[in-house]
Amino acid sequence: MWLYMLGSRVTGYSLYPPTDPNLFELCNIKGLLKTIIADVRDIDTLRKEMSDASPEIIIHMAAQPLVRDSYKIPVETYGINVMGTVNLFEAVRNCKTVKAVINVTTDKCYENKEWVWGYRENEPLGGYDPYSSSKACSELVTSAYRNSFFNPHEYRLHGIGVASVRAGNVIGGGDWADGRLMPDCIKAILKGERIIIRNPSSIRPWQYVLDPLRGYLILAQKLYEDGSRFSQGWNFGPDDYDTKPVEWLANKICTGWGEGAAYETDKGNHPHEAHYLKLDCSKSKAELGWYPKYTLEQAIKSIIEWTLAYKNNQDMKRVCLKQIEEYSAFEGRA
Repeated sequence: MWLYMLGSRVTGYSLYPPTDPNLFELCNIKGLLKTIIADVRDIDTLRKEMSDASPEIIIHMAAQPLVRDSYKIPVETYGINVMGTVNLFEAVRNCKTVKAVINVTTDKCYENKEWVWGYRENEPLGGYDPYSSSKACSELVTSAYRNSFFNPHEYRLHGIGVASVRAGNVIGGGDWADGRLMPDCIKAILKGERIIIRNPSSIRPWQYVLDPLRGYLILAQKLYEDGSRFSQGWNFGPDDYDTKPVEWLANKICTGWGEGAAYETDKGNHPHEAHYLKLDCSKSKAELGWYPKYTLEQAIKSIIEWTLAYKNNQDMKRVCLKQIEEYSAFEGRA
Protein backbone atom coordinates (compact mmCIF):
# COMPACT_ATOMS: atom_id res chain seq x y z
CA MET A 1 0.00 0.00 0.00
CA TRP A 2 2.86 2.37 0.80
CA LEU A 3 4.55 1.70 -2.55
CA TYR A 4 1.19 2.26 -4.26
CA MET A 5 0.86 5.63 -2.49
CA LEU A 6 4.35 6.56 -3.72
CA GLY A 7 3.32 5.89 -7.32
CA SER A 8 5.28 2.68 -7.85
CA ARG A 9 4.25 -0.03 -10.30
CA VAL A 10 4.25 -3.11 -8.10
CA THR A 11 4.10 -6.84 -8.78
CA GLY A 12 3.55 -9.15 -5.81
CA TYR A 13 4.71 -12.78 -5.91
CA SER A 14 3.50 -14.86 -2.98
CA LEU A 15 1.48 -17.78 -1.73
CA TYR A 16 -2.10 -16.93 -0.76
CA PRO A 17 -2.35 -15.49 2.76
CA PRO A 18 -2.47 -18.34 5.32
CA THR A 19 -4.89 -16.66 7.74
CA ASP A 20 -8.53 -15.66 7.69
CA PRO A 21 -8.98 -12.71 8.04
CA ASN A 22 -5.96 -11.21 6.27
CA LEU A 23 -4.89 -7.76 5.09
CA PHE A 24 -4.69 -8.88 1.47
CA GLU A 25 -8.46 -9.40 1.34
CA LEU A 26 -9.51 -6.77 3.89
CA CYS A 27 -7.77 -3.99 1.96
CA ASN A 28 -8.33 -5.40 -1.55
CA ILE A 29 -4.59 -5.36 -2.22
CA LYS A 30 -5.26 -7.19 -5.46
CA GLY A 31 -6.69 -3.96 -6.83
CA LEU A 32 -3.47 -2.02 -6.15
CA LEU A 33 -0.91 -4.21 -7.90
CA LYS A 34 -0.32 -7.14 -10.19
CA THR A 35 -0.68 -10.30 -8.10
CA ILE A 36 1.06 -13.61 -8.78
CA ILE A 37 0.01 -16.47 -6.50
CA ALA A 38 3.02 -18.80 -6.66
CA ASP A 39 5.82 -20.36 -4.62
CA VAL A 40 9.45 -19.14 -4.41
CA ARG A 41 10.48 -22.82 -4.47
CA ASP A 42 9.13 -22.98 -8.04
CA ILE A 43 12.16 -21.54 -9.81
CA ASP A 44 10.75 -21.79 -13.35
CA THR A 45 7.63 -19.79 -12.48
CA LEU A 46 9.65 -17.31 -10.47
CA ARG A 47 12.04 -16.71 -13.38
CA LYS A 48 9.19 -16.26 -15.85
CA GLU A 49 7.16 -13.89 -13.67
CA MET A 50 10.18 -11.79 -12.75
CA SER A 51 11.15 -11.49 -16.38
CA ASP A 52 7.58 -10.52 -17.33
CA ALA A 53 7.39 -7.90 -14.56
CA SER A 54 10.74 -6.31 -15.56
CA PRO A 55 11.38 -4.91 -12.06
CA GLU A 56 14.07 -2.40 -11.17
CA ILE A 57 13.86 -2.97 -7.40
CA ILE A 58 13.16 -6.30 -5.65
CA ILE A 59 12.31 -6.62 -1.96
CA HIS A 60 12.48 -10.29 -0.99
CA MET A 61 10.20 -10.99 1.99
CA ALA A 62 8.87 -14.47 1.14
CA ALA A 63 9.53 -16.78 4.08
CA GLN A 64 8.34 -19.30 6.61
CA PRO A 65 8.55 -16.62 9.30
CA LEU A 66 7.64 -18.32 12.59
CA VAL A 67 10.06 -19.84 15.12
CA ARG A 68 7.52 -22.24 16.60
CA ASP A 69 6.40 -23.50 13.19
CA SER A 70 10.03 -24.19 12.28
CA TYR A 71 10.17 -26.87 14.98
CA LYS A 72 7.15 -28.54 13.37
CA ILE A 73 8.19 -28.20 9.71
CA PRO A 74 12.00 -27.81 9.63
CA VAL A 75 12.47 -29.20 6.11
CA GLU A 76 9.84 -26.85 4.67
CA THR A 77 11.35 -23.94 6.64
CA TYR A 78 14.80 -24.52 5.12
CA GLY A 79 13.31 -25.14 1.67
CA ILE A 80 11.49 -21.81 1.66
CA ASN A 81 14.00 -19.65 3.49
CA VAL A 82 17.22 -21.00 1.97
CA MET A 83 16.41 -22.44 -1.46
CA GLY A 84 13.76 -19.76 -1.94
CA THR A 85 16.54 -17.19 -1.60
CA VAL A 86 18.76 -19.13 -4.02
CA ASN A 87 15.91 -19.24 -6.55
CA LEU A 88 15.31 -15.51 -6.11
CA PHE A 89 18.92 -14.66 -6.94
CA GLU A 90 18.96 -17.07 -9.87
CA ALA A 91 15.89 -15.29 -11.24
CA VAL A 92 17.66 -11.95 -10.72
CA ARG A 93 20.63 -13.23 -12.73
CA ASN A 94 18.19 -14.00 -15.53
CA CYS A 95 16.46 -10.58 -15.42
CA LYS A 96 18.12 -7.66 -17.21
CA THR A 97 16.13 -4.81 -15.64
CA VAL A 98 17.05 -5.29 -11.96
CA LYS A 99 19.13 -2.56 -10.31
CA ALA A 100 18.61 -3.25 -6.59
CA VAL A 101 17.76 -6.29 -4.43
CA ILE A 102 16.98 -6.28 -0.71
CA ASN A 103 16.72 -9.59 1.13
CA VAL A 104 14.71 -9.25 4.35
CA THR A 105 15.95 -11.71 6.98
CA THR A 106 15.65 -11.20 10.76
CA ASP A 107 17.40 -10.06 13.93
CA LYS A 108 17.47 -13.75 14.88
CA CYS A 109 20.11 -14.49 12.21
CA TYR A 110 22.88 -13.63 14.66
CA GLU A 111 24.55 -16.16 16.94
CA ASN A 112 22.70 -15.20 20.11
CA LYS A 113 24.93 -15.02 23.19
CA GLU A 114 22.25 -13.31 25.33
CA TRP A 115 24.36 -10.12 25.44
CA VAL A 116 22.88 -6.95 26.94
CA TRP A 117 24.30 -4.90 24.06
CA GLY A 118 23.04 -4.94 20.49
CA TYR A 119 24.38 -7.08 17.66
CA ARG A 120 26.19 -5.26 14.87
CA GLU A 121 26.12 -6.21 11.20
CA ASN A 122 29.57 -7.81 11.37
CA GLU A 123 28.74 -10.14 14.29
CA PRO A 124 28.83 -13.93 13.66
CA LEU A 125 25.69 -15.47 12.19
CA GLY A 126 24.03 -18.46 13.84
CA GLY A 127 20.63 -19.67 14.98
CA TYR A 128 19.48 -22.09 17.69
CA ASP A 129 16.19 -23.09 16.07
CA PRO A 130 15.49 -24.05 12.42
CA TYR A 131 13.90 -20.68 11.63
CA SER A 132 16.80 -18.59 12.96
CA SER A 133 19.33 -20.95 11.38
CA SER A 134 17.55 -20.83 8.01
CA LYS A 135 17.66 -17.03 8.05
CA ALA A 136 21.37 -17.08 8.85
CA CYS A 137 21.73 -19.42 5.85
CA SER A 138 19.75 -16.94 3.74
CA GLU A 139 22.25 -14.26 4.78
CA LEU A 140 25.13 -16.52 3.71
CA VAL A 141 23.42 -17.17 0.37
CA THR A 142 23.04 -13.42 -0.12
CA SER A 143 26.71 -12.83 0.67
CA ALA A 144 27.84 -15.61 -1.68
CA TYR A 145 25.73 -14.34 -4.60
CA ARG A 146 26.84 -10.77 -3.96
CA ASN A 147 30.51 -11.78 -3.96
CA SER A 148 30.24 -14.16 -6.89
CA PHE A 149 27.81 -12.47 -9.28
CA PHE A 150 27.03 -8.93 -8.03
CA ASN A 151 30.38 -7.92 -6.57
CA PRO A 152 30.39 -4.23 -5.54
CA HIS A 153 33.92 -3.86 -6.93
CA GLU A 154 32.59 -4.87 -10.35
CA TYR A 155 29.43 -2.77 -10.14
CA ARG A 156 30.07 -1.07 -13.49
CA LEU A 157 29.84 -4.48 -15.18
CA HIS A 158 26.54 -5.73 -13.68
CA GLY A 159 24.86 -2.61 -12.22
CA ILE A 160 23.03 -4.47 -9.41
CA GLY A 161 23.17 -3.53 -5.73
CA VAL A 162 22.46 -6.35 -3.24
CA ALA A 163 21.77 -5.81 0.46
CA SER A 164 20.26 -7.74 3.34
CA VAL A 165 18.24 -6.22 6.20
CA ARG A 166 17.74 -7.51 9.72
CA ALA A 167 14.73 -6.13 11.60
CA GLY A 168 13.45 -6.77 15.10
CA ASN A 169 10.05 -7.96 16.33
CA VAL A 170 7.75 -6.04 14.02
CA ILE A 171 4.24 -5.18 15.26
CA GLY A 172 1.30 -3.43 13.61
CA GLY A 173 -2.39 -3.64 12.81
CA GLY A 174 -3.55 -6.50 10.59
CA ASP A 175 -1.23 -9.32 11.72
CA TRP A 176 -3.07 -12.59 12.41
CA ALA A 177 -0.11 -14.97 12.47
CA ASP A 178 -0.25 -17.75 15.07
CA GLY A 179 2.32 -17.88 17.85
CA ARG A 180 3.27 -14.18 17.75
CA LEU A 181 2.66 -12.02 20.81
CA MET A 182 0.80 -9.07 19.31
CA PRO A 183 -1.59 -11.11 17.12
CA ASP A 184 -2.24 -13.47 20.06
CA CYS A 185 -3.07 -10.46 22.25
CA ILE A 186 -5.41 -8.90 19.70
CA LYS A 187 -7.21 -12.17 18.92
CA ALA A 188 -7.77 -12.83 22.63
CA ILE A 189 -9.03 -9.30 23.27
CA LEU A 190 -11.50 -9.42 20.36
CA LYS A 191 -12.86 -12.73 21.70
CA GLY A 192 -13.12 -11.35 25.24
CA GLU A 193 -10.59 -13.91 26.48
CA ARG A 194 -7.50 -13.55 28.69
CA ILE A 195 -4.21 -13.16 26.84
CA ILE A 196 -1.84 -16.09 27.34
CA ILE A 197 1.88 -15.21 27.28
CA ARG A 198 4.67 -17.81 27.12
CA ASN A 199 7.90 -16.10 28.12
CA PRO A 200 7.05 -13.04 30.23
CA SER A 201 10.66 -12.02 30.98
CA SER A 202 12.02 -12.47 27.43
CA ILE A 203 13.27 -9.16 26.03
CA ARG A 204 12.67 -8.26 22.39
CA PRO A 205 13.38 -5.26 20.10
CA TRP A 206 9.72 -4.38 19.40
CA GLN A 207 9.14 -1.90 16.61
CA TYR A 208 6.27 -0.45 14.62
CA VAL A 209 5.99 -2.06 11.18
CA LEU A 210 6.41 1.18 9.24
CA ASP A 211 9.78 1.93 10.86
CA PRO A 212 11.74 -0.93 9.24
CA LEU A 213 9.73 -0.55 6.02
CA ARG A 214 10.86 3.07 5.89
CA GLY A 215 14.41 1.79 6.31
CA TYR A 216 13.95 -0.60 3.39
CA LEU A 217 12.65 2.22 1.19
CA ILE A 218 15.59 4.48 2.06
CA LEU A 219 18.02 1.64 1.40
CA ALA A 220 16.30 0.76 -1.89
CA GLN A 221 16.81 4.32 -3.12
CA LYS A 222 20.46 4.30 -1.99
CA LEU A 223 21.10 0.96 -3.74
CA TYR A 224 19.39 2.24 -6.88
CA GLU A 225 21.57 5.35 -6.94
CA ASP A 226 24.87 3.87 -5.73
CA GLY A 227 24.73 0.09 -5.55
CA SER A 228 28.44 -0.42 -4.97
CA ARG A 229 28.47 1.62 -1.75
CA PHE A 230 25.37 0.24 -0.04
CA SER A 231 25.62 -3.46 -0.92
CA GLN A 232 25.93 -4.64 2.68
CA GLY A 233 23.93 -5.95 5.63
CA TRP A 234 21.86 -3.42 7.60
CA ASN A 235 20.10 -3.48 10.99
CA PHE A 236 16.77 -1.73 11.55
CA GLY A 237 15.64 -1.88 15.15
CA PRO A 238 14.22 0.30 17.94
CA ASP A 239 16.16 2.47 20.34
CA ASP A 240 17.28 0.84 23.58
CA TYR A 241 14.39 2.11 25.70
CA ASP A 242 11.90 0.32 23.40
CA THR A 243 13.58 -3.06 23.91
CA LYS A 244 11.12 -4.42 26.48
CA PRO A 245 10.05 -7.71 28.12
CA VAL A 246 7.04 -9.63 26.80
CA GLU A 247 5.06 -8.98 29.99
CA TRP A 248 5.63 -5.22 29.72
CA LEU A 249 4.10 -5.22 26.25
CA ALA A 250 1.12 -7.40 27.27
CA ASN A 251 0.42 -5.10 30.22
CA LYS A 252 0.52 -1.98 28.03
CA ILE A 253 -1.88 -3.53 25.53
CA CYS A 254 -4.35 -4.45 28.25
CA THR A 255 -4.13 -0.98 29.81
CA GLY A 256 -4.54 0.73 26.44
CA TRP A 257 -7.53 -1.38 25.43
CA GLY A 258 -9.33 -1.29 28.78
CA GLU A 259 -12.68 -3.09 28.98
CA GLY A 260 -11.24 -5.60 31.48
CA ALA A 261 -8.50 -6.89 29.14
CA ALA A 262 -6.09 -9.09 31.10
CA TYR A 263 -3.29 -11.61 30.62
CA GLU A 264 -1.84 -14.66 32.35
CA THR A 265 1.33 -16.72 31.94
CA ASP A 266 1.28 -20.16 30.32
CA LYS A 267 3.18 -22.44 32.70
CA GLY A 268 3.61 -25.27 30.17
CA ASN A 269 6.78 -26.37 28.40
CA HIS A 270 7.64 -24.59 25.16
CA PRO A 271 10.36 -24.86 22.48
CA HIS A 272 13.51 -22.83 23.09
CA GLU A 273 13.37 -19.15 22.16
CA ALA A 274 16.01 -16.51 22.82
CA HIS A 275 15.66 -14.70 26.15
CA TYR A 276 17.50 -11.49 25.28
CA LEU A 277 17.91 -9.99 21.82
CA LYS A 278 18.79 -6.46 20.71
CA LEU A 279 20.18 -4.81 17.57
CA ASP A 280 22.79 -2.08 17.21
CA CYS A 281 21.51 0.21 14.44
CA SER A 282 24.30 2.78 14.56
CA LYS A 283 25.35 2.08 10.98
CA SER A 284 21.86 2.61 9.52
CA LYS A 285 21.52 5.86 11.46
CA ALA A 286 24.94 7.17 10.43
CA GLU A 287 25.09 6.06 6.79
CA LEU A 288 21.42 5.99 5.72
CA GLY A 289 20.06 8.79 7.90
CA TRP A 290 17.41 6.37 9.18
CA TYR A 291 15.97 6.38 12.68
CA PRO A 292 12.85 4.86 14.30
CA LYS A 293 10.07 7.45 14.26
CA TYR A 294 7.53 5.84 16.60
CA THR A 295 8.08 4.95 20.23
CA LEU A 296 6.71 1.62 21.42
CA GLU A 297 3.86 3.48 23.15
CA GLN A 298 2.95 5.15 19.84
CA ALA A 299 3.07 1.77 18.10
CA ILE A 300 0.69 0.23 20.65
CA LYS A 301 -1.66 3.22 20.32
CA SER A 302 -1.68 2.79 16.52
CA ILE A 303 -2.43 -0.95 16.81
CA ILE A 304 -5.32 -0.34 19.23
CA GLU A 305 -6.70 2.33 16.89
CA TRP A 306 -6.46 -0.09 13.96
CA THR A 307 -8.11 -2.91 15.90
CA LEU A 308 -11.01 -0.73 17.06
CA ALA A 309 -11.61 0.29 13.44
CA TYR A 310 -11.60 -3.37 12.41
CA LYS A 311 -13.98 -4.26 15.26
CA ASN A 312 -16.35 -1.49 14.09
CA ASN A 313 -16.31 -2.74 10.46
CA GLN A 314 -14.63 0.34 9.02
CA ASP A 315 -12.98 0.50 5.59
CA MET A 316 -9.62 -1.02 6.51
CA LYS A 317 -7.83 0.07 3.35
CA ARG A 318 -8.72 3.64 4.20
CA VAL A 319 -7.57 3.10 7.79
CA CYS A 320 -4.22 1.68 6.67
CA LEU A 321 -3.61 4.47 4.16
CA LYS A 322 -4.47 7.04 6.84
CA GLN A 323 -1.97 5.49 9.26
CA ILE A 324 0.72 5.50 6.57
CA GLU A 325 0.02 9.18 5.86
CA GLU A 326 0.16 10.06 9.57
CA TYR A 327 3.41 8.18 10.01
CA SER A 328 4.97 9.77 6.91
CA ALA A 329 4.09 13.28 8.13
CA PHE A 330 5.42 12.64 11.66
CA GLU A 331 8.93 14.00 12.19
CA GLY A 332 9.82 11.51 14.93
CA ARG A 333 12.74 11.82 17.31
CA ALA A 334 16.01 11.71 15.39
